[in-house]
Amino acid sequence: MKRALFILLLALVAFSCSNVKKGWPEIQAPVAEKIATPLVLHGDTRIDFYYWMNDRNNPKVIEYLNAENEYVEKMMEGSKSLRDELYKEMEGRIKQEDESAPYFKNGYFYYTRYEHGGEYPIYCRKKGNLEANEEIILNVPVMAKGYSFFSVGDYDISPDNSKIAFTIDTLGRRQYTIKIKDLESAQIKPTGISQVGGDVVWAADNSTVFFNSIDPVTLRYDRIKRYNTLKDDAPVVVYYENDETYYYMGVSRTKDDHYIKIESQATLSNEILILKADNPQGEFKVFSPREKEFAYEIEHLNGMFYVLTSYKALNYRLMETTAAKTDRKFWQEVIPHREDVFLEGMEVFENYLVLQERNNALRGLRIIDFIMKQDYYLDFNEEAYSVALNVNADISASVLRYYYTSLTTPGTIFDYDMLKRQTNMVKQTEVLGGFEAGNYETKRVFVTVRDGEKVPLTMVYKKGINLDGNNPALLYGYGSYGSSVEPRFNSNWISLLDRGFVVAMAHVRGGQEMGRKWYEAGRLLNKKNSFYDFIDLAKYLIDEKYTNSNKLFAQGGSAGGLLIGAVANMAPELFKGIIAAVPFVDVVTTMMDETIPLTTAEYTEWGNPEIKEFYDYMLSYSPYDNITKQNYPNILITSGLHDSQVQYFEPSKWIAKLREYNTANTKLLLTTNMDAGHGGASGRFRRLNEIALQYAFMLELLD
Repeated sequence: MKRALFILLLALVAFSCSNVKKGWPEIQAPVAEKIATPLVLHGDTRIDFYYWMNDRNNPKVIEYLNAENEYVEKMMEGSKSLRDELYKEMEGRIKQEDESAPYFKNGYFYYTRYEHGGEYPIYCRKKGNLEANEEIILNVPVMAKGYSFFSVGDYDISPDNSKIAFTIDTLGRRQYTIKIKDLESAQIKPTGISQVGGDVVWAADNSTVFFNSIDPVTLRYDRIKRYNTLKDDAPVVVYYENDETYYYMGVSRTKDDHYIKIESQATLSNEILILKADNPQGEFKVFSPREKEFAYEIEHLNGMFYVLTSYKALNYRLMETTAAKTDRKFWQEVIPHREDVFLEGMEVFENYLVLQERNNALRGLRIIDFIMKQDYYLDFNEEAYSVALNVNADISASVLRYYYTSLTTPGTIFDYDMLKRQTNMVKQTEVLGGFEAGNYETKRVFVTVRDGEKVPLTMVYKKGINLDGNNPALLYGYGSYGSSVEPRFNSNWISLLDRGFVVAMAHVRGGQEMGRKWYEAGRLLNKKNSFYDFIDLAKYLIDEKYTNSNKLFAQGGSAGGLLIGAVANMAPELFKGIIAAVPFVDVVTTMMDETIPLTTAEYTEWGNPEIKEFYDYMLSYSPYDNITKQNYPNILITSGLHDSQVQYFEPSKWIAKLREYNTANTKLLLTTNMDAGHGGASGRFRRLNEIALQYAFMLELLD
């Protein structure tokens, strides 16, 4: 009897111990060395004690990043089983063997497919019909063997269908190399061409390719080159952009394949040059000369160019002109400017024109029928959704392919027959693991913020939750470059929703959800509107009892990291924790350094610090410069050593300074992917480890 009782007591103790939460370990965080570096401008001296981290060749920098990674692993050691559980959940929703919706181009159907367990896609085609034999044009899983990071940037099939030119990145820094593959012999020819921007386009002669190239120091896309694949001579520069505020240059073909296009782009303006595709040795001519804050895009059809432009049209308008007279002074208006509708994009067909528009924070598709001389909009019934033009490679087609998704609807490809006015679902992303869309609910509200503006907020949560202020919540935002936050389906969020989370998307100013004016109201000297909007939306979630400040998390990446980095300084009391991915947080110092990629190009987004008005304004919100002695929320920061958009040293300096000033007993963690760049790990499963870490960070804090 005593022995039985003793065994029972042992079992109870073992059960009790196994269910006792270990909590966060009490270990010392890395302490970064402080070396004073004075930064002087406009008579103002700032002392940056962590500026030494800018030198990636300094062994102490790598040593520090490794120490931070080790610290994260030790701090998160107790969540290992939770991270494994989250990973398995997210992986379990992904269809292992999957295939994209095929599209038709120049006699072939093209598609990608994944094999079981495959990280990377296999690019394929079938000649004539979908019952034909499969041809593998790029076997990325095989090509990626031996690389910790691998990405195909762009590819183009020669007009005679015999060759493929493609670009690859094996570092994550978006510095590509070009390869040519003979599709008949399957031989891949290295060209020796590196420092490529990613674009590659064939001319009509089947031997000449054009590609964009980058400056190896600033990583600015600054030139277009021509390369003859048969002669194998050195590439020839056909265009060089000497204006450093023009940061991106791409090359492409018009949809009808008649013209090669070069587009040199700044934040608010651009310039396009064109060349007949059958004359690759010719000279590119300017379509319409660049002007300040004058942007346009073009498509060619039957000797006419359609032009989408911001000229005297904040929300853009549609123009047309002949191929012989492309200058702006010859353009004729087709669709006028509208105050309440932003014209985002277009798709040309021989008998139809389709416009992608945005009104009241939602996208729409407008179809113009040239034959019937009618136009109309497609109907979408959900409260919040995202729709976009998809691959429409055949200009003679009467079928429009578009992509549709919402926070509860997985990504879906539709074909709309513009002649019969009938819709056919081609493919919907299959979500495994028992997902039922009807178990979740989407809600969109317009929240009146401090200056009276109404800001959209989109939420998704599991049906039946109680609005008692006790739900955990995640508020995501971006708010820069006119990039809109779209209510797209994210299968990974199910792991949060099923654990009671409310997931919310903040459509703050600086994006373009409410048209071009929305962007203008959140850039340059209006940038703080983005932060105020986010803070007021967080307060709304708390006031309306979706959550409380002890269960609310904020998330943002890149320029969205700037958003939540500023918010962490301005309203830290609102949040339990923050997840900042590759965050742009050292605004002033970065914008002062013209050798850093993208700096000079972004003067129109943040301002030129050489102008004191902009210097003072940026300094007033820059997250790194505004760290003060106060209680900060728990913060998890992710970074990439090879990041070309936000250099690794910004998040590294930020975490070091945060620890120095933080007066709360909160967790401040930095994890750096030593093998990747801005986009994190490559492959469809590897990145799930990073997401599992972020989710576990929040769940551990919620106990």
